Amino acid sequence: SNSHEGATAGEISALEEAFRKFAVHGDTRATGKEMHGKNWSKLCKDCNIIDGKNVTTTDVDIVFSKIKGKSVRTITFEQFKEALQELSKKRFKGKSDEEALQEMYKLIEGKGPGLTGVTKTVASPTVSRLTDTSKFTGSHKERFDASGKGKGRAGREDLVDNSGYVSGYKHAGTYDHKVQGNK
Repeated sequence: SNSHEGATAGEISALEEAFRKFAVHGDTRATGKEMHGKNWSKLCKDCNIIDGKNVTTTDVDIVFSKIKGKSVRTITFEQFKEALQELSKKRFKGKSDEEALQEMYKLIEGKGPGLTGVTKTVASPTVSRLTDTSKFTGSHKERFDASGKGKGRAGREDLVDNSGYVSGYKHAGTYDHKVQGNK
């Protein structure tokens, strides 16, 4: 990348890094140099560029189609910046183009796809409370031994009659006789 950009080089790299993370998302063959429409909309959603007021999913799609070449399905990082410029005018109405674009960059920089806690499962207090077997009461309590390990079927004492007949069916076990009787 060009060193003569001076002060902006830092901002660009954070932006470009985000571009690359989204560009390769869900595509093992992607180089990170160009971005598909699908990941472009994902970026716009994940980074709150789509706010449902000024910028909608449709806007994002339109800008993408407008900026990419006719026969290609992806945009390059340069085109990505053009697309952002287009959208920034809508997203930050009333700001100067330059300011709007900077705001846009701020939304995206340092972001990556699905950093909304998809990968790390956070041990939330709710979940640990619900799965703490020592706090279970009633019949549920019977299903775990002291260490909190499930006892499986033995823990559900009322083992069900598994003959396959509806409860209360009187002729259980007569089927085989009938079939053999007809031979």
